[in-house]
Amino acid sequence: MENANAATGKTKDIVLIGMFAVIMAICSWISIPTAVPFTLQTMGVFLAVGVLGGKRGSMTVLIYILLGLVGVPVFHGFTGGPGILFGNTGGYIIGFLGSALVMWLVEKVAGGRLGKWVRILSMLAGLCVCYTFGTIWFVFVYTRNVGTVGLMTVLGWCVFPFIIPDLIKIMLAFMLSNRLRQYV
Repeated sequence: MENANAATGKTKDIVLIGMFAVIMAICSWISIPTAVPFTLQTMGVFLAVGVLGGKRGSMTVLIYILLGLVGVPVFHGFTGGPGILFGNTGGYIIGFLGSALVMWLVEKVAGGRLGKWVRILSMLAGLCVCYTFGTIWFVFVYTRNVGTVGLMTVLGWCVFPFIIPDLIKIMLAFMLSNRLRQYV
């Protein structure tokens, strides 16, 4: 009987991880093109970790990134492939995994008991990780491919315009994850 319960639990995990990877893809397809496309991907990341928890949420983000790496069109504008992931904005996509891992770390430190403020702070910390990794990546790749670019210029293109929308996405993900968690 234990083996049947373990198999059922693993099957449920696989289904949920796959489902939330699809939700992340759908969130990425809702896109406004800019230097760094405005999408709902970050909301998908926060929603996956908020609903599934740190381990399964991080696995969701990893699966999403790997799907995009092998060419499945899960990134903004129905794109995929290593060219996107290793291009100027790929660091933000890889930064999603950093966001999920930070949120998982906060969950571990809190002993799995996340109050609303701790979860919101973990999302904010995850967003900072994503911004930091993505911005460093953008500067490196842009400088290598196009020419030198200043940090403030990159922050003006890639971070400052996204702060308020990303804070709104965090609040939406927080509210949705509170509601959806009871069904998972």
